Amino acid sequence: MMRAYVALGSNIGDSRQQLLHAIDALANLPDTRLLARSRFYRTPPWGVHDQPDFLNAVVALETPLPPHALLDALLDIERAAGRQRGGLRWGPRTLDLDLLHVAGQAISDEKLTLPHPHIAERAFVLLPLSDVAPDLDIPGQGRVDELLRAVDTQGCEAIA
Repeated sequence: MMRAYVALGSNIGDSRQQLLHAIDALANLPDTRLLARSRFYRTPPWGVHDQPDFLNAVVALETPLPPHALLDALLDIERAAGRQRGGLRWGPRTLDLDLLHVAGQAISDEKLTLPHPHIAERAFVLLPLSDVAPDLDIPGQGRVDELLRAVDTQGCEAIA
């Protein structure tokens, strides 16, 4: 069993319901257990600014799924929520699931990079991640609580 952290985001439709359904789907992956869920955060868009604010969260899972299989499961959950890839990069989406960290593993291939390559620069990831794992060490980058102190959290608001 491995501990994995997954970021969730949505800014199209009923974002709260999208995230809740995704959390249920993650908790129901084979032999997987939901260990923790962050609060939900309303955050300004990142990358492309002319779009609605996002609702973001992070979950901690215990799972036997290796990272690539877990990524495939995340993509399946996104598709089931109506996510269509290939559109505007960093644009609006019904559901976005990002694999952030899996048991301290470092992976870099054409399909997956772990830890997530932008984890240290995104308040919309670090705020909810700090709810569930403030002491988590991101290999080569530092602890989540330290990384959070270095990013701009202006416009981010915990809502639940």
